[in-house]
Amino acid sequence: MRVFLQQIPVGPEPPKYIQLTLQPDLFGGWVLLRETGHIGGRSQLRRELFLDEAQATTAFEKARDNQLKRGFQVTFVSGSAPLQRTP
Repeated sequence: MRVFLQQIPVGPEPPKYIQLTLQPDLFGGWVLLRETGHIGGRSQLRRELFLDEAQATTAFEKARDNQLKRGFQVTFVSGSAPLQRTP
């Protein structure tokens, strides 16, 4: 599952983006990839490894919800139901 979030630009800076990707790895675990940066500029990629899908999905949803609270807006979604917010 993948979600691309973008922040509305303030001033002359290019907009910030965050892309969250959750995918299985080759060893039966799960990887949460967080790519952040400015559109058209440098980016940073961080990886988190999880042993089970439930923990990985929870981390994905928490990361997504935190960015939505910070003012990012969803611009692209791919995969199974990443927009369901948990209370």
